[in-house]
Amino acid sequence: MQELLKTPAQRLEALRRLMAERGMIGYLVPTGDDHASEYTGEHFACRAWLTGFTGSAGTAAVTAEAAGLWTDGRYFLQAEEQLAGSGFELFRMGEPGVPTPEQWLAEHMPPCGRLGVDGQVLTAREARRIEEVLTEGQELFVCCNLVGKLWKDRPALSCEPVWEQPAALAGRTRAEKLADIRQIMAKKGADALLLPALDDVAWLLNLRGSDVAYNPVALAFAAVEQERAVLFVQEKAICPALRERLAADGVEVDEYMAAYDYAESLPEDAVLWLDPAQANVLLWDSAPDEMYLLEEPSPVQAAKAVKNPVEQDGMRAAHKKDGAALCKFLYRLKQTVGREPLTELSAAAMLEALRAQQPGYLGPSFETIAGYGPHGAIVHYAATPESDAPLEARGLLLVDSGGQYAEGTTDVTRTVALGPVTDEERAMFTLVLRCHLALGGAKFRRGVTGHGLDAIARAPMWAEGLDYNHGTGHGVGCLLNVHEGPVRVGWRGATVEFEPGMVTSNEPGFYKAGAFGVRTENLMLCRAAGGDFLEFEPLTLAPIDRDAIDPEALSAREKAQLNAYHARVYREIAPLLTEDEAAWLREATREIG
Repeated sequence: MQELLKTPAQRLEALRRLMAERGMIGYLVPTGDDHASEYTGEHFACRAWLTGFTGSAGTAAVTAEAAGLWTDGRYFLQAEEQLAGSGFELFRMGEPGVPTPEQWLAEHMPPCGRLGVDGQVLTAREARRIEEVLTEGQELFVCCNLVGKLWKDRPALSCEPVWEQPAALAGRTRAEKLADIRQIMAKKGADALLLPALDDVAWLLNLRGSDVAYNPVALAFAAVEQERAVLFVQEKAICPALRERLAADGVEVDEYMAAYDYAESLPEDAVLWLDPAQANVLLWDSAPDEMYLLEEPSPVQAAKAVKNPVEQDGMRAAHKKDGAALCKFLYRLKQTVGREPLTELSAAAMLEALRAQQPGYLGPSFETIAGYGPHGAIVHYAATPESDAPLEARGLLLVDSGGQYAEGTTDVTRTVALGPVTDEERAMFTLVLRCHLALGGAKFRRGVTGHGLDAIARAPMWAEGLDYNHGTGHGVGCLLNVHEGPVRVGWRGATVEFEPGMVTSNEPGFYKAGAFGVRTENLMLCRAAGGDFLEFEPLTLAPIDRDAIDPEALSAREKAQLNAYHARVYREIAPLLTEDEAAWLREATREIG
């Protein structure tokens, strides 16, 4: 048996040897699975295994002489630490003068030769973008997974049981959802719709699973035609009773990899609706060459983003439970720090235990971020036993966490003053709060996109010549992925118009490397505000730490908005707490004059 490759540097050299054997002058390793998922199961963590960088977003590129890793602003500090000694150079995406991985490869590869990539984790849209920048004589070669060949102890493909979300919580039966989608298909002239995205499949068929950590989805594809639908899934993940219920709704069950055969078997004169941003290259190429492909986002994506009334009530219920758990945590944190030993990891474990006490709790919606002091400046920091910092009765602790409940999904960030804070920490905490209040209190016309709303959120910070290097908000699923398209708030690519029923986060921040970080995040529900206007209803119910606020820096309007929010938090959460906890919450939510 081949000896295991223990370090990223060893893995990089082994990959270069394999590239040379296969005649490749470059190799690309995206983050992804067969479904263009943002978060992937352990089986698909090839980029993380190769480079040592464990963030959820990143692309590695390798030539015989150089290697690079590209990631976004959430992970700059983390990547810098984890790539040390790996042989990979860090490229900070979005920074001035930073080339894309494709541009870098085109420049660093010899004039002629093959650029290899695993075609099951590269989307058709990404493949086109790569081909556009390659020079004459350079060729994109969709080949097998070379990193997977080197990874001898690679985890097996997950195959957890698929379970059903009741229509009482989903708001609509799968038969009703299928009928809606078929009407849209008919209007577009599509004979078949092929769904690669795991959350699209889960939402449409009212199914959930556990194949991806934190995301309640199963590894599956789905196809919809006017007279039938097919679920492509690992068959042992479907129990006989569920198979019968699916059949009663006209949904056949076939093997997971049969989705590729399905695409190949469609008649050439059929119209297939398939999104090139979600379909991997091998799936895309499986369709007959002469077939017309409707290259548009899946209709499920837009339908899923607008929560129906039952889903909206479910999200409210989930956030009420989550608010109770979070308030209990904040109370204990304030009572414990400085009196008993507490660290980043033990604080996160405390919060998880309190969430687990809530009825209907299914697990976290992502890995908890608990960053104390300098670690708070690492946007997606994840404490390890080696980095686990003890908490002291001073400074700021940033806690970004969320839960999956039977009724919905939560995501909340609170930055907590553990004791005295510096003038700079207080000023930046208050500035971030002002940005948060600006977006949360916005009233805007129908047709406005997240691009326009982002400027509202950043205006207080921009006025000070400051900014944060991540989006202001992302869509959130209902008992689904905590990051859900297509809606988002940001100044890059946030072009989807807001509609009543959409749920998004509101999370401006400030980060001073090596010192501290601040982020304040609520989830919000978009709702009608009369006439042609919309507004946001806060879903998250937890106090914003008054101990870190400079009241003099808040306007009268901002104080009134914060006071109204805190009054609601106390009114809805206090009955769910013990007497001591409720007394603490009353003080934590008292008005700022």
